Amino acid sequence: MKILCCLLFACVATAGAEMLAGVAKVDITDRTGPVNDPCFAKALVLKNGDTTVVLITLDAVAVGGIGRIGNGFMAVVRTGLQELGIPAPNVVVNASHCHGIVRGDLEPLVIQAVKDAMKNLVPVKAGSGVDSETRISENRRLKMKDGSTVDMRRAYSMPPDEAVASVGPIDPQVGVLRLDRADGTPLAVLYQFACHPIMNPPSKGCSADYPGFASKVIEDATGAMAFFVQGCGGDINPVRYKEITRTADAEPLGAMLGATVLAAARQIETKGDGVLKVSNATIAVPRAADYTARISNIEAEQKKLLAVLKPTNINFKSFLPLLLQHKLWPDTPSHYSQSYLHDQALDRKAISQLDADNRVLVESYLANIEIMERLTRLNANMALLKMHLKQTQEAGKATLDAEVCGLRIGDFKLVTFPGEVTVQVGLNIKKAANDARAFVSGYTNGYIWYTPTVEQRLNPGYAQEDCDTLVAPEWQKIFETKALEVLRDLN
Repeated sequence: MKILCCLLFACVATAGAEMLAGVAKVDITDRTGPVNDPCFAKALVLKNGDTTVVLITLDAVAVGGIGRIGNGFMAVVRTGLQELGIPAPNVVVNASHCHGIVRGDLEPLVIQAVKDAMKNLVPVKAGSGVDSETRISENRRLKMKDGSTVDMRRAYSMPPDEAVASVGPIDPQVGVLRLDRADGTPLAVLYQFACHPIMNPPSKGCSADYPGFASKVIEDATGAMAFFVQGCGGDINPVRYKEITRTADAEPLGAMLGATVLAAARQIETKGDGVLKVSNATIAVPRAADYTARISNIEAEQKKLLAVLKPTNINFKSFLPLLLQHKLWPDTPSHYSQSYLHDQALDRKAISQLDADNRVLVESYLANIEIMERLTRLNANMALLKMHLKQTQEAGKATLDAEVCGLRIGDFKLVTFPGEVTVQVGLNIKKAANDARAFVSGYTNGYIWYTPTVEQRLNPGYAQEDCDTLVAPEWQKIFETKALEVLRDLN
């Protein structure tokens, strides 16, 4: 499919110009319900010569699409900042994807934060670095022995352990940008990492999740304002997200990430006369056209699974003690051992037959439970396909417009996309770019749901990433090609 690309704006700061920066933040927590920890909107304003760039980070689930923030948020904020002389394409907004609840009057709060940051511009020196954090994330897609993929969600159960072959990759890289004032004191620490911030459950109350705790660690240690930028975390969960043996808690994960960022930041050498570049383009990616076929495939799979369900003489009340007896005492499940040693052959034969019959009942019931779990996964993902089929029909067009933004601050480079980009896409781009200071972020300047790889998109097993999507498989090549072009232009 032809790539439709319209360059909206590009600007380059001249070498040798002094870079200025200002920061501000505002509490955006909806406090009408329970609150575990606060959510913030943070504004970083950068100026170099005639170029002014605004980076806004939100402790929110998305910039439009889902959650409290409406689809008109970007337009309202960009229009509100025009009086400051900031071109609309130079306003970059990234959502952490935490599931905290933000206030309904978010737009004026964000605009005021940017204005406050503009009032406090100071000369800065910039430097970037990287580190690795492997302890807090895991890929949530499980590759099954039958060739399909299943994902880990709280919406449904895990597949049987014996059916799992392997798991997908993570991106452990942490990208760090440090901005120091002229006297060497840190003004801002920006860090980029790929992982869903969903470790604190809703029952704990509103939360910025692990990025909120990581930022607090950084800010307490440095006095700088910490900015978290979400990476390609579409299929990356917090480690042990599905555990039920201990309370889910994002704070330890945030503390570990914060410590890793601090270690990287200490190694950075900041320099003056930093380059500031920004570009913004809109690309057209093809919408999915196979919803009806995929829904029909799920319905056929459901019908097949329902046909396999076996009638049993037991319910859960009788199943559980039978299961325990046969697992704990497989040789003597029904009686004490003396009954199995009795001289009368008829009694031994009757008990043995009883045990055999009960084993069949237990195995049939277990098989029915597994089918129920598979049906639950299929039902949840078919609902997503039906939702996006309706959205696509209502859109009435074969393509979907998406902003691709490029940002360079000193030697720190970032390319962004509005989808929940899965990790392999980011890994592909970084490998092809061959630049240790180049990073890829989703969740930016809008929201277009999940954007999985071609392989994920065509998964016969049905997972959230490949069902909760608006895009056709061809989107991946279009974005990866454009992202590399943007990164080259930032050099």
